[in-house]
Amino acid sequence: MTLDATFNPKDSETRWYQQWETNGYFAPSGQGSPYCIMIPPPNVTGSLHMGHGFNNTIMDSLIRYRRMQGYNTLWQPGTDHAGIATQMVVERQLAAQNISRHDLGRDKFLEKVWQWKEQSGGTITRQIRRLGSSVDWTRERFTMDEGLSNAVKEAFVRLYQDGLIYRGKRLVNWDPKLHTAISDLEVISEEENGSLWHFKYFLEDGSNHLVVATTRPETLLGDTAVAVNPEDDRYQALIGKKVRLPITGRLVPIVADSYVDKEFGTGCVKITPAHDFNDFQLGKRHDLPLINIFDKDANILANFEVMAAGTFADLGQEAAPSEYAGLERFVARKKLVKEAEENGWLDKIEPYKLKAPRGDRSGVIVEPWLTDQWYVKASVLAKPAIEAVEDGRVKFVPEQYQNMYFAWMRDIQDWCISRQLWWGHRIPAWYDDNGNVYVGRHEAEVRQQYQLADNVALRQDEDVLDTWFSSALWTFSTLGWPEDTQALRTFHPTDVLVTGFDIIFFWVARMMMMTMHFMKNEDGTPQIPFKTVYVHGLVRDADGQKMSKSKGNVLDPLDIIDGIDLESLVGKRTTGLMKPQDAPKIEKNTRKEYPEGINAYGTDALRFTFASLASTGRDINWDMKRLEGYRNFCNKLWNAARFVLSNCEGQDVAVDHDNVELSVADKWIISRLQQAEQNVINALDNFRFDQAAQAIYEFVWNEYCDWYLELTKPVLNGDSSPAAKAGTRRTLLRVLETMLRLMHPIMPYITEEIWQRVKGLVGKTGDSIMLQAYPQPDLSKIDEQAEADVEWIKGVIAGIRNIRGEMNISPSKPLPILCHNVSAADATRLQAYESQLRFLARLDSLTLLAADAELPPAATALVGDMAVLVPLKGFIDKDAEAARLNKEIARLEQEVARIGGKLSNESFTAKAPAAVIAQEQKKLNDAKTAQAKLQEQLEKLKNL
Repeated sequence: MTLDATFNPKDSETRWYQQWETNGYFAPSGQGSPYCIMIPPPNVTGSLHMGHGFNNTIMDSLIRYRRMQGYNTLWQPGTDHAGIATQMVVERQLAAQNISRHDLGRDKFLEKVWQWKEQSGGTITRQIRRLGSSVDWTRERFTMDEGLSNAVKEAFVRLYQDGLIYRGKRLVNWDPKLHTAISDLEVISEEENGSLWHFKYFLEDGSNHLVVATTRPETLLGDTAVAVNPEDDRYQALIGKKVRLPITGRLVPIVADSYVDKEFGTGCVKITPAHDFNDFQLGKRHDLPLINIFDKDANILANFEVMAAGTFADLGQEAAPSEYAGLERFVARKKLVKEAEENGWLDKIEPYKLKAPRGDRSGVIVEPWLTDQWYVKASVLAKPAIEAVEDGRVKFVPEQYQNMYFAWMRDIQDWCISRQLWWGHRIPAWYDDNGNVYVGRHEAEVRQQYQLADNVALRQDEDVLDTWFSSALWTFSTLGWPEDTQALRTFHPTDVLVTGFDIIFFWVARMMMMTMHFMKNEDGTPQIPFKTVYVHGLVRDADGQKMSKSKGNVLDPLDIIDGIDLESLVGKRTTGLMKPQDAPKIEKNTRKEYPEGINAYGTDALRFTFASLASTGRDINWDMKRLEGYRNFCNKLWNAARFVLSNCEGQDVAVDHDNVELSVADKWIISRLQQAEQNVINALDNFRFDQAAQAIYEFVWNEYCDWYLELTKPVLNGDSSPAAKAGTRRTLLRVLETMLRLMHPIMPYITEEIWQRVKGLVGKTGDSIMLQAYPQPDLSKIDEQAEADVEWIKGVIAGIRNIRGEMNISPSKPLPILCHNVSAADATRLQAYESQLRFLARLDSLTLLAADAELPPAATALVGDMAVLVPLKGFIDKDAEAARLNKEIARLEQEVARIGGKLSNESFTAKAPAAVIAQEQKKLNDAKTAQAKLQEQLEKLKNL
């Protein structure tokens, strides 16, 4: 079966993935040592982005590699319910019908969400299939499926019983549009143009005033102090005195705290503990009361809530200024600034660049807000999780990311786990009419455990858990916990977690804490969730900018795989922008960057590009030219396979006998294959996917395709013996089949397609390449003599081809070649390999000159000490050859100067080993010899 003229990725990808999945090849084999990777669960609302493409390439390369090595592999798939994101999608759908979730009520709304999830929520999993990801879809999990929901309730109850979960009032990031607390990860702080307002706060006795600078004037209503730096001489005499707040008339103290930057504004800072995270900490240090001035919509309360520092005990209420009650926060800001201006306590307004914290889903400014929330005592859970990295049970690759992990974990704060949403894991806590709280897995258990009569009314907590809470249980909940399952015993702890550095704290650290609390080894010690954390960088655009919808520089990997026309690409990038005014700029940039849209490159080229760019931990600047090069690499491989099959099908390929002779080229490529196998295995074992890709590329393109295929032609097309032809055909096939297996983890489709055509010719059986053994180097097949001989042959051929190119001599014109300064080894090789040289270098004659022979003017290439000459007369452009010689002489002069400078540097010669110095001296002598020979040729050319 010959191959088609060109490789059709789309046809191959669809066909092979369906076969792999249908035949169950992605499932654990049940044989060998277990090897498990848990997919970072993408949001069920999501669509594929380049980050997914990158980390799926890494994970699939690892899992296919280990599967072929005989491990019992499991790549566990699943998706995350993505609380806020999913709820927003469904709420927007309802809003289009003028319906709110409150119109429906909680139960009916959740029915709508589940319906949407069933209809549209599987998009991401279909897209992951397009990447060739060999996950075991039969085990697919969802963070709100029944099993994981039970695991979440179990974890919450146990943590509560262990005294590690509590309910309390704290400051949180509050989204006034979505009416929920959100995590730091869901807050996007980008620089915006703002203002710095300077207000006069008069001393209690009216004798003087302080000028206080703020970016949030409306929070003045909740101030409980003014702070200055204790080392600021300007304010030493005022510390301990009081100022009277404008509008409210409230007296607040002037306190000293080193937190205050003397250089910011006037060096006086207003302190609003209930509405600023830094002020909250300062307020605790100085026992300041907290005054909440906002409701859940960030409107001004009619009655401010006053609480005691530390305890949040209710201290009563303070009436808001009547003209501000009920005002939206930014309306209140304008009113307050206007009043300040009219009444003379506005000092000035300055333009100011600030980091505005916006909810990543709603786009509105989030407010630090005091609410009752559920918290986990993270510091207790963090201790064993820190120790596991300190003692090496869990390793970070690259290692430096453990420093980021330690920085967060050693200064960890209690974790707010409650969210004011309807979509999510509802908190398993119930309240009676007196406000007492009862925690249990379900209401019946609560009543039984707390001995509550049926007539005691209970209502379940309205809040749901932070999405990261269920994700933190991912490595063991997906394997059946809290049940003691065979899967859990087999695959936990897992082997590798592949993730971005941006969620080391939000996900990696929380998985460490939760797993080590709930999972125990047989001796009772905490069990780790994974042995290695491979941390990759972000995929950025060609200019190093982060890909984002707002910048219009997002690439969809499916568009790279399948191609997309320009108009469709523009439409994707400009639809649904948070700032519609950005659309014209994005459209202009897209049309400039992709004037013809994006070509179809196929999955293999995309994956190989990701692998080649995967330097440990570094961000990737996406390079379309590199992608183009690796698509050409796929084509190169395909054409090489077609050449092999065309020369081997129907011929004696020695599949069932050993009556073969191996040429030096056969021995050379077999030897080089062992080195390539070793290099790729070492790279994959050390998570250096870039080095694995480079080793594959170098061997396949430069050695097998560019040189070996050429070196086989004299054997296949000449009068070589049947045994020699059979040996070369067998080598062609065996090396091709082996390198297909070597490449398969990174490039699954094209390797499967070719392997199916090759397997029978090499005596292989099996339904898929993915079930074959991964190549292992046989060091006994490394042939140093063959490698040296072929390098010599390559040197001669390359030298002659370079002369042809530089002198513009047609590749088809036979050349007479003269060889001078020929050693005994050179002479032996010239005699042994003359037929290969004549065939591949297109030679008319090959003459060995005596050492003292008079050399004619000739173009010269050096192979070691031997000079390969093409006589100039009748072949050579004299001026072009002179230019070539001068260029090479100039290069050698630079080399002589460089090495000479190094050898004359005392700091180098004093520290370098003797062998290194000797090697450099030899390089210097060789360069001088070569320079002299070329200079001699140049002189002869002048006399031509």
